[in-house]
Amino acid sequence: MTLSRRSVLTLGAAAALSGAVGARAEEPGWTRIKALAFDAFAVFDPNPIYHACEQAFPGRGTELANLWRTRQFEYQWLRALAGQYADFWRTTREALQFAAQSLKLTLAPSAADTLMNGFLALKAWPDVPDALSELRRQGRTLALLSNATPTILAAGLRNSHIEELFEHVISTDWIRSYKPDPRTYQLGTEVLGLRKEAILFVAFAGWDAAGAKWFGYPTFWNNRQGAAAEELAPAADGAGESLTDLVKFLTNPPPVRPS
Repeated sequence: MTLSRRSVLTLGAAAALSGAVGARAEEPGWTRIKALAFDAFAVFDPNPIYHACEQAFPGRGTELANLWRTRQFEYQWLRALAGQYADFWRTTREALQFAAQSLKLTLAPSAADTLMNGFLALKAWPDVPDALSELRRQGRTLALLSNATPTILAAGLRNSHIEELFEHVISTDWIRSYKPDPRTYQLGTEVLGLRKEAILFVAFAGWDAAGAKWFGYPTFWNNRQGAAAEELAPAADGAGESLTDLVKFLTNPPPVRPS
């Protein structure tokens, strides 16, 4: 499953800008962003995991990867709703087994281990280190806020040599739930010690951007997939294909509406 590089930048719920970001909204009562909370996949590139599916099952890998990823989140949401929590690692492995069985692919335990261990080998997207360094230079606090387990998050930071850029690593495993449960987004305000209006949430998936907006975070959608916007209003406050676009968006820190 290869992500495209198409970029769409937006500011506010209705404006679509081409090549220009950072325009200042004039509404009174907005506040500056003090911290940013990132979904893990806005920072770490998952594509090698899905490319490995093609290596394991030539000609069927993309099909397997797509079904695996879809069922992965479905299992997490279903378990959270039903009060039957299992962590990211377990639900992801169960989703992989389901996907392989559905496609009538023989997945040996060793092959499943190899694919799963891809989550412990995650590395940052190429644009990430410079973008995060610039955000830190601007004096902003950075945090990860992810459904992934603490072990997966720590491995990704270590593999990417960016541990020192994040002051906080927050896993929804702490409260045995998954985004978009509002309690998971609340972890960001509790750990950072800030009002939600002062924390910009950086989402990788459109549904996560919607969940963060519903919670009350100002939100930037890191739409590396060039995906269509979800029909889940309100829209993200900004969007772009890379964290370089995020830095541009915050060059003149855009005010955000208090909830």
